[in-house]
Amino acid sequence: MKFLIIICDGAADWPIETLGNKTIFEATQTPNLDWIASHGKMGLLRTIPKGMKPGSECANMTIMGYNPEKDLTGRGPLEALSANVPLNDTDIAFRCNLITIKNDLIKDYSSGHISTPESQELIQFLQKHLAEDGIDFYPGVQYRHILKLNGTVFSENIITTPPHDVLDESYKEYLPKPSNYEDKRAQKTAEKIIELIEKSNTLLVPHTINQNRKEIGKNIATNIWPWSGGKKPKIQPFYKKYGLNGSVISAVDLIFGLGIAAGLKPIHVEGATGLPDTNYAGKVEAAINELKQRDFVYLHIEAIDEMGHTGDPKKKIDALKDFDEKVMGPLLRAEKDFSNELIIGVLPDHPTPCEIRTHSAEPVPFAIFNPDYKHNTKRPFSELSGKYGEYKLIENGERFMKIFLNP
Repeated sequence: MKFLIIICDGAADWPIETLGNKTIFEATQTPNLDWIASHGKMGLLRTIPKGMKPGSECANMTIMGYNPEKDLTGRGPLEALSANVPLNDTDIAFRCNLITIKNDLIKDYSSGHISTPESQELIQFLQKHLAEDGIDFYPGVQYRHILKLNGTVFSENIITTPPHDVLDESYKEYLPKPSNYEDKRAQKTAEKIIELIEKSNTLLVPHTINQNRKEIGKNIATNIWPWSGGKKPKIQPFYKKYGLNGSVISAVDLIFGLGIAAGLKPIHVEGATGLPDTNYAGKVEAAINELKQRDFVYLHIEAIDEMGHTGDPKKKIDALKDFDEKVMGPLLRAEKDFSNELIIGVLPDHPTPCEIRTHSAEPVPFAIFNPDYKHNTKRPFSELSGKYGEYKLIENGERFMKIFLNP
């Protein structure tokens, strides 16, 4: 058998008053998702263990069949793996956004979705002027970069906040702080990161790239914002844990980093952006090609989540329509090419409700299609269908993966 998991990142939502109290799934025409819901089996998956923050790193680690409560060390080190940042066992890696602060308020977690060439030049500029012994900046993709600290000098035991969680709030309320004020090394680390955040402003604002962006009405990168730091993860390879070799396809460093940590082959598709202009066809083609060579493929589509962060239901509906038409449609049609030996699972990693413009922790709906299933229960793909589905509520990723691989 071959196994394909497809992630429609952040597509789950809360009922929206302007949509007649429907969720995004319920308000969107998705004939292909509805087909897999009707011809497969459904349930809900708790991707965020109780008490953990609803981050994509936590949710996707769950879906891949791991336990983030013991396996997750932070988002930063996972993205560092994807960006080929050299990490030893003591280094601490933080995800480092380029953000927009106006009048002390965090206005944009992505600096207007700044382009990769622009942002990489800015990060290299910061490396030249802010780096010192034990402190280095590494470029990533678009607004997502890496800050690496020497773990023998600094500490990962600090509290940081994702910028997309606190839009339109004062940045000063969410500056890093030690998780224990008696921990002198953690105190030193928080103070150093705050210093870097403030100094980055004086360097970034007058930079030519930002001045050019300002002239054409785009948000500028006013500050860095490091968050979710940790040390290199040590998790059991997927092929040892589940007996399968596999690949991961995405436009997002975090997902590649998770795959690399799990021993999955990262597949980079030209034109994959993580936004609605992404190369859907290229991702689908890559997934089909990888399935011909490997047992398992994890295909991640980011755009719906990004539209959830805008808070605009129409943009999120349009992104979900694209996902259904340009990803689910061709993959379902390709199923016949695998001699009825392809099992397909589809689900969001977490909700990204338009109302709050960030992630929430409710369980998400999933559907699993097995060509051996002989039933047809006509229903839409939705949160409600998942709640009343055959699998009910699955509480952890290891059980979900075992059900997916042995349906």
